[in-house]
Amino acid sequence: MTFLQIFGYAASVVVAVSLTMSSIVRLRIINLVGATCFSTYGFLIGAYPVFFLNGFIALIDIYYLLQIFGAQEYFRVLEVETTSEYLDYFLKFHAKEISKFIPSFKFEPNDNYHVMFVLRDTIPAGLVISEYLDQNVIYMKLDFAIPGFRDFKMGKYVFAEIFRRRNVKKIYSDSGNKKHERYLKKMGFVKSEYNSKQVYCLEVT
Repeated sequence: MTFLQIFGYAASVVVAVSLTMSSIVRLRIINLVGATCFSTYGFLIGAYPVFFLNGFIALIDIYYLLQIFGAQEYFRVLEVETTSEYLDYFLKFHAKEISKFIPSFKFEPNDNYHVMFVLRDTIPAGLVISEYLDQNVIYMKLDFAIPGFRDFKMGKYVFAEIFRRRNVKKIYSDSGNKKHERYLKKMGFVKSEYNSKQVYCLEVT
């Protein structure tokens, strides 16, 4: 097998992998890399339809990435009661995804629970459920973003803006699966312990 053949196969794999991404941004970025490589491969072997088609796909990816990164998004928090019908519907609808990311999550509300949807423009892109342990310390039971909005912007907004404004000083969270654990680390959480349990903790400054 020649180097060009290996290069072509690798480009195909990258394009295929891009289609498995739940995040639109990741899909576009990885697809851009794959399409650019495949376009180059088409040019090098003289397959000009492959060259032009994948070059066009790469240009489309660039266009939409510029749209995504250049767009002004508006975030807002919508607080709801623990008895909200929409909350109940949301949790049931996304139960499988929630269980995959945070297997330990169980919705067992008490008087210290706080529930808020995070709106991106007008779309309920995520849900944050917390239990106040005291006035400045919370245990985040759930921090969930729907597919297509898992690009860290919502988390940064919640932790940097909302909780800081509410004078929250410390946030505990279960680790969840590997993806959720990486997300927590990206948000600044570090390994800690709470009630003899291994958790993650964020000091809000």
